[in-house]
Amino acid sequence: MDTSSVIQAPIFAELEDFRQLFSGSLSSSNPLLNSVIEHIRQRSGKMMRPILVLLSAKLCGGVNEVALRSAVALELLHNASLVHDDVVDESGERRGQRSVNAVFNNKVAVLSGDYLLATALMQVALTRNHEIIDVVSALGQDLADGELLQLSNVDNADFSESVYFEIIHKKTAVLFAACTKCGALSAGASSEMVEKARLFGEYIGLCFQIKDDIFDYFENKQIGKPTGNDMHEGKLTLPVLYALNATGDEEARAIALRVKSGHASADEISRLVAFTKENGGIEYAERVMLDYRAKAFALLPATGMADVCRALEAYLNYVVERQK
Repeated sequence: MDTSSVIQAPIFAELEDFRQLFSGSLSSSNPLLNSVIEHIRQRSGKMMRPILVLLSAKLCGGVNEVALRSAVALELLHNASLVHDDVVDESGERRGQRSVNAVFNNKVAVLSGDYLLATALMQVALTRNHEIIDVVSALGQDLADGELLQLSNVDNADFSESVYFEIIHKKTAVLFAACTKCGALSAGASSEMVEKARLFGEYIGLCFQIKDDIFDYFENKQIGKPTGNDMHEGKLTLPVLYALNATGDEEARAIALRVKSGHASADEISRLVAFTKENGGIEYAERVMLDYRAKAFALLPATGMADVCRALEAYLNYVVERQK
């Protein structure tokens, strides 16, 4: 059985219920909006976040309508944030597919993102679960806060890992944590189980973002971005932060400051990528990622729901071992 089958096996029927509810939530009589929605759907094949909601719910008691609507709301909110992020980053591509703003324009992208966000709020309201509504509302704040924190970090002359982790916690980890927490809440889990579920999702999210950041140091057209793309956008991620702080190399630090200010040349960025790889940045980031994976595994129950635990282990291994 392949990894995808192992992950989806415990929630095979529930996943089909999710697909139908998700599609129904996006029905519209607006031709332009429908074109945008269809474009977005072409890149959302893996459904990683809805799967995590459903597996968490299954582990904590079972999947019900509240879990399904939570999954729909979180997937919509996630897609809304991606559409808006591409406008902010002036990005023409996401994971090998042209972005909404590139295919249409910025106005259409912003308004379509707003529509997805509003639809997400409608879906979470239908859960009639105030704790889940609170989680999704706070998530929207955190995602925006994370983007603003990343923008404000451009003027910071320090190369701080703690700031990096604060950014990726709010930009990525909170979304995965919201998925697992909402799944547990939908099943009526105890406060202890809810917190373990939330933390499990947070660790997954940290692994996911660190893996994404490692990709940026290698040429891989499947990923949909060239080597050093994050640096071209003024972002310094964990591998280069480690290399800079471990070596104290003044020339590399000067280039890194130019990266943050948006004035580094393509040649300088290539040199900084090479410097990172030569000074253990990739290996360090991988060690940190694997440490978070181990912490996540330790949160899974030792007995009961063996198929769901296998699915969650396979899910986490996929996040760490994926090639795109």
